Amino acid sequence: MNITSAPKGALGNRVPRLNTRGKILTAIAASLTLASVAVPASATNWWTTTPTVSIGTTALNVKNFGAMGNGVTDDTAAIQAAINALPASGGTVVVPNGTYMINALKAINLRSHVRLSMWGSAYLKAIANSASRYWVVKAWNVNNVEIVGGNVVGERNQHVGTTGEWGYGINVSGSSNVYVHDIHVSDSWGDGLLVGAIGSGTSAVLSTNVTLNRVTSSNNRRQGLTIAPATQVYVVNSSFNGSNGTAPQSGIDIEPMTQGSTQHVRLENVTVANNAGSGLEIRDYVSDVVLNKFTSQNNKGYGVYTNSPNGLVISNSTLSQNWLFGLDIGGTTNNVQLIGNTINWNGDAWFYNNNVSIFTPGWVPRDVTISSTATNITQSSNLISPLRTK
Repeated sequence: MNITSAPKGALGNRVPRLNTRGKILTAIAASLTLASVAVPASATNWWTTTPTVSIGTTALNVKNFGAMGNGVTDDTAAIQAAINALPASGGTVVVPNGTYMINALKAINLRSHVRLSMWGSAYLKAIANSASRYWVVKAWNVNNVEIVGGNVVGERNQHVGTTGEWGYGINVSGSSNVYVHDIHVSDSWGDGLLVGAIGSGTSAVLSTNVTLNRVTSSNNRRQGLTIAPATQVYVVNSSFNGSNGTAPQSGIDIEPMTQGSTQHVRLENVTVANNAGSGLEIRDYVSDVVLNKFTSQNNKGYGVYTNSPNGLVISNSTLSQNWLFGLDIGGTTNNVQLIGNTINWNGDAWFYNNNVSIFTPGWVPRDVTISSTATNITQSSNLISPLRTK
């Protein structure tokens, strides 16, 4: 059986072909002792599902500033006027139910100590444009910001351009103490959400202490969530599904590239499913990532793909029924612990292409592969797919 080639619609050149991988981790593979692995910085419990955010006491309703919410009128200026009318101490801007059309070339620009509070049937909907880059909601160079409730919707289905991949639903850059929760983001030309930096290199201002709780991100063109240069990002009780359109098409992509570094990321009770690329990608310049109760299922790339991060713990998680390997540990990835996971029935491309049940025991391991250049990999009590006995 050959499952070394990515199926049509997967990640193409962004992910190496699997037949370049070295040793395969199996349930009977020898392990290093867990005691030999350094405890990550995340053991200090910097995360919480309900972070403290300092918000001003004033409350303003966007309807009082001329917002219509009728799905036709451009409400960008009215909503921005409500935000700008808050005192220096900040406050809450209330967005009642309705569809508010947003000029994403201008965006809704949040201020420090401000809460954007949307009712459950409130929609901020991007007006169709031809731009390669846009933002529906921006939190740039601010602190103590909360975005709660409602829906943020891009315009990928109405987009009149063909280039670019940087249309964002919510973009948090160079900001601290940001809490985004109980919200649905969808249909972006690029990413549903991005958490990252402003500037690059030694001058980069990283986002710090960002919590995403009960966030749903779906049908975005590039990916559900990008985590660029940032520190202490907690994603919990959330899902990132159905990314499709332009690579990498992942549920979540942790990829600071050369802009800076990303460290202390925790993904807990998070699902990434039905993405045209991998469920989760973790690339270089990344350190201290924890996946706990993480589910990656039915993605057309890998369940989880790593390329040279330093420090990764995957525990109590399920990586199953993905088209390529459930977990691909690549490059110079270092210091990985796999504890108590179910990683099974992956490598499904061959089975689908040959009309064979994916739950058929395979001829070769199909769940975990480890590059020969990866180091300090340990595993304990993981369940993987059975092999044929003869």
